[in-house]
Amino acid sequence: MRQTLRRSCAGCAKSKHSCDLRLPRCSRCVRRRVPCLYANEPWTATAPAATGSGSRSGFGDHQYNNGAASERHLEGPGTLTTAYNRFGSLDPFDSYPPTRLPREHVQRLIHGFLHKIAFQYYPLDLDASSNPFLVSWWPTALGDPALFHVSLQTACLDEELRAQKGFRTSELLMADSVALLRRKVQDSSLAVQDGTMNSVITLAAIEFGKGNIRVSQMHVAGARRLVDMRGGINSVRQTSPLTARMVSWVSMLVMGQPQFETQDDVGIGHGIPPIPEWQLDPATPDVDDQCDLNMEDIDYPVRNVLTRLRSVFHRAKRQPLPPTRFHDLTCFVVHRLLLTAPDSSTSSLSPTTECLRYAIILYMFTIQGPTYYSHAVILNTMVARLSTHLDRLESESHDPGSLNVWLCTIGMVAATVTTHHQRFVDRTRAVAGAMELRHWDDALAWIRSVLWLETPQGDRMFRNHWEAALHGGELQPDRRQAIEHGLPSSIALPFS
Repeated sequence: MRQTLRRSCAGCAKSKHSCDLRLPRCSRCVRRRVPCLYANEPWTATAPAATGSGSRSGFGDHQYNNGAASERHLEGPGTLTTAYNRFGSLDPFDSYPPTRLPREHVQRLIHGFLHKIAFQYYPLDLDASSNPFLVSWWPTALGDPALFHVSLQTACLDEELRAQKGFRTSELLMADSVALLRRKVQDSSLAVQDGTMNSVITLAAIEFGKGNIRVSQMHVAGARRLVDMRGGINSVRQTSPLTARMVSWVSMLVMGQPQFETQDDVGIGHGIPPIPEWQLDPATPDVDDQCDLNMEDIDYPVRNVLTRLRSVFHRAKRQPLPPTRFHDLTCFVVHRLLLTAPDSSTSSLSPTTECLRYAIILYMFTIQGPTYYSHAVILNTMVARLSTHLDRLESESHDPGSLNVWLCTIGMVAATVTTHHQRFVDRTRAVAGAMELRHWDDALAWIRSVLWLETPQGDRMFRNHWEAALHGGELQPDRRQAIEHGLPSSIALPFS
């Protein structure tokens, strides 16, 4: 076969069309749905060419109208550059999309994403061989200029936050990210790609962290439309679990309420699915005799969640839930409880029901910890709601019991570094005095009777708060604990 230096694919060369050299298929071949064959592998992939015939995916020009100059710049051919592969070693044969940053700066940001950001975004898996941001997200980003720029931007924000010298480079990356993303959502074949959804929801979180709420919510609305184009959140999850998890979770954090429905208890529907353990017989085994909770006082949707969670946690004693499975459980439970919450201004439900609703949500948030992005804002909202309904519950004349101990404990830990913390500490001390609880182990027996997942980390965390409350000590959370519970920062990046 005659050798050639041609870089364009065979289809573009034959038709004498400009080829954008995307891998594994150029944009023209993707649109035409034909095979894409290169005589020589392209040195790098450039930004996708805009088309006038693609679906707008519901995105308006006003949403992605920045960075026109950068868009023109990114249309030019890329240069051969090296990148760290997904496990952090230097591979001179890897290539990545061109940027306006110096090569050394790009490689530093790549290193930061692969060695730090990936594990901060997904602390549920600290193994480089299985962390989804390394094995799924990053390979996609290397072939997707928009997602690549968004990924660099997350690492750049972390770098600039620590330097405290402004956000000049991350703003440049933001302009280029939006320019590239705007062109992708104009093409129906590119709009529904995982990389597009990942980019949109990440920009939503970044803008939310910066306080640009309106822009952030526009991105969430765009992500929802893309999910609808893919057939619903469960359809996305069938082929792209990371994308589905991240979109459903982050959109809820940004909007303060679920943006997707849940499936029913047996897994029917297009919404967020329950984990397999949820669908097993929900009969609660070995309920502690100390539990004085009257289940008839609890509205069915909350009672159903409590009963099934008790059963799941009981089984977890024998077969612990993998971290990702527990994340799926948390996402499903929080969505289910918030979706069934009545309007607070017209609620006629019992204070017991509403206290349990928000305390379960807070408990799941607390024992999971932040995933993808800080959950400080929504957590603070849930703490405030629990406090309000707990006031209602305490106004009713009755002797404190297991429910009071559990509610005060969950609220006290979740409210750390919020304005509600001292109020929950006072409540805990009052309940401990009334029930003659002198040590954490005294309280734990009552707490386990309501809802409790046995984990070493959870035991230490709750024990420390209880000992500080009972003995009048001051709880001094370290930096990581403070950020986990919502310490204010200019940009809400996890563990920054």
